[in-house]
Amino acid sequence: MKLEKIKASLTDFRVSIPVGVVLGLILGLIIGWGIWPVQWTDLAPYHLRQDLREDYLRMSIFSTTSIGDASIATKAWSELEDTAEETLDAVRVDPKYLKPEQITSFMAIVGVGAPEATPTIALSEVLEEDTEGGGPKWLLLGGLCLGLLLVAGGVFYFLVIRTRASKESASESLGSEVVSRIKETFGREDMAVPADIPEEPAQQVQEVPAEPVAQFMTTYVIGDDLYDDSFSIDAATGEFLGECGVGISEMIGVGEPKHVAAFEVWLFDKNDIQTVTKVIMSAHAHEDDKIRMRLESKGEPILAEPGKRVLLETATLQLEARIVDMAYGEGPAPDQSFFERLTLELAVWPKERAN
Repeated sequence: MKLEKIKASLTDFRVSIPVGVVLGLILGLIIGWGIWPVQWTDLAPYHLRQDLREDYLRMSIFSTTSIGDASIATKAWSELEDTAEETLDAVRVDPKYLKPEQITSFMAIVGVGAPEATPTIALSEVLEEDTEGGGPKWLLLGGLCLGLLLVAGGVFYFLVIRTRASKESASESLGSEVVSRIKETFGREDMAVPADIPEEPAQQVQEVPAEPVAQFMTTYVIGDDLYDDSFSIDAATGEFLGECGVGISEMIGVGEPKHVAAFEVWLFDKNDIQTVTKVIMSAHAHEDDKIRMRLESKGEPILAEPGKRVLLETATLQLEARIVDMAYGEGPAPDQSFFERLTLELAVWPKERAN
């Protein structure tokens, strides 16, 4: 029953949408940053690390001065874009295999004069900017994740919390109507608090709940061969208490549509170890000893009669199934052997409800 409750929750769009957003976000981060990260190819020297830009410029200076091709210098200088002067300052501080004359010749070709600031200061500024370059990417990623989580939270609030609050307000407005129906069904005596309970200063008399915690209506019509209605029983606080339902238990004869001779009414209590079942049978099935004995293994056999009430009890719940309407079908089968239609009203109370 717990597994069925989880499956039912996952089919509810108010739960599946926020869960899907969060799972999609997590899966996207794993795939995009772990399994298949972005790989850059054919980048310009402008995008290289500081040390690699310096190596690229040294090689360009060496090739330009060795071959005497000024186009190499012009191309290298343009590809470095706004990092060109900073990279040149770093190369002048650490020329490695280059001669000062080669660097001066390169500067003359690209039209760059002596820098106003010392190369050491320029190099330190470049390194500092390069170190801080990775920050904005992580900040952008973190902001994106936070934004998606806020969107998921907003969807969850509007689809679940506000919907639940609307249902609670609607149930309060219908409270008086439900109470009047219960009074008509069970009488005022069932809801009265015993007058002989002694009053004690330190204790208060616990009131018996007047209205059911859950109430459902279900109808079978001939031709509904897959008829199987189930309902979740929840407390006013939203706590899951159990489940109840009605399903087909026995068929009679052959052909289409199928002829239903008996129904199972069942009650599951989360605080009980077993599911209680009773079988509502047609008059023919109730009188047939073989059918009756076969169905007794499923639950207590009950003869279907208009207005009849069937009581099921578990450890903490009590269900009353009332036959609101019924009719037998006609056809090539014994009289009163199968149902044309059957309407049941299911009402559930806590076990402490007065009988």
